[in-house]
Amino acid sequence: MKIPALRSELGGRTYYVATLTFQQVSDCVSKIDNELHKSESLKDLIQRSITNNYIKIKEYILNQDERFFNSLILAVYDDYPVWKEVELNYDDGSTYQVGLLDFPTQHKIFPVDGQHRVEGIKAALRENPELKDEKIAAIFIGHKNDDEGKQSTRRLFTTLNRYAKPVSFDDTIALDEDDTVAIITRELLEDHKLFQGKRIVYAKGKGIPNNNFDALTSIITLYQCNIELFKTWHFKTKKKKATPAVLSDYLKFRKSKEEIEAVKKYIFYFWDTFCKELNVIKTYLKKPEPFAKDLRNNENGGNLLFRPVGLLPFVKATCEIKAISESKFRLILSKFNEMDFQLSSTPWEKVLWEPATKTMIMNTATLTQMLLTYKFDSKLFTPAKLLKLKKDYAVKIDFDGKPSEVLKNI
Repeated sequence: MKIPALRSELGGRTYYVATLTFQQVSDCVSKIDNELHKSESLKDLIQRSITNNYIKIKEYILNQDERFFNSLILAVYDDYPVWKEVELNYDDGSTYQVGLLDFPTQHKIFPVDGQHRVEGIKAALRENPELKDEKIAAIFIGHKNDDEGKQSTRRLFTTLNRYAKPVSFDDTIALDEDDTVAIITRELLEDHKLFQGKRIVYAKGKGIPNNNFDALTSIITLYQCNIELFKTWHFKTKKKKATPAVLSDYLKFRKSKEEIEAVKKYIFYFWDTFCKELNVIKTYLKKPEPFAKDLRNNENGGNLLFRPVGLLPFVKATCEIKAISESKFRLILSKFNEMDFQLSSTPWEKVLWEPATKTMIMNTATLTQMLLTYKFDSKLFTPAKLLKLKKDYAVKIDFDGKPSEVLKNI
């Protein structure tokens, strides 16, 4: 195997930057065997680190025409390749960093970084041999299969994997061109009056900073709400639930323009109806800055809808009610409009709002959703679910009466 490459050095290592066809990856790159450890159990540990994630990479290769990857980092041993440099003259300078990397014998090559990509490429090639001429960038390093060499390569292996940073949730929402829900969330931010300017907040997490008195919610919470609305759209149009596999497909592989538009229309319709049917939102949209001053505060908590821990369960409850009752969003939201969402009122006090410390209570999303659904229509509950609601609510508010009476005043 002979491949054009660039030669350079970093941290005392000489390395070569080149490209390999998928066929060359399949034929020449092996799994890690005894290159990092002598111990069989430690070798097994390394191999078990190759999870089923390679299957997702295979699917990405097979389904994404605009596929692209980071470089593989490959270690070579049992005979270093021959470097044949070529003098390259340009302007008033020259370099010998360009050349040909020649593997004249049966070298052993294994991935120091990119194990899942290698296995994903091999799996994709087995299903579609026409991919054999696709090329991926590769960085070659030398490896000595002795104690010192193994230690050096293990250090590189852990460094590359320890400091690799996954794409953040924020970046996914802001940049992902394959994620259907991220695409629509961005369009809401650009085109919908409820989420423009200061009415939405960018924060590292779901929460809203204590000094923010303008935003309805955070970008991450909006995205999570839209995930729930997408699931409801899928059930309505496809007549089946959006399983984790289906959801993953819509978030990783770009759908047709027509399908994205259909999901967008459905999600925009929900938020349009949200604005039309809820008086508190109509008032919020008419208020001058700070828009949400009386709706989110540290005195009585404000309104459930203006807290991320309240808005997401609200959207989930709305979707649950729609799925069970087949009611329209307009009718569901119109009935919700008649309810008291003040956090200092029953049943939200002690569930979402702690009056003694005047702070929000976290990790009660499921209970909040159940209470919303129950308040909408208790007949939507099965006996088992009703029993769970009673037990969970009684524990949360320290109820010491008869269990059958715990929901009496809500």
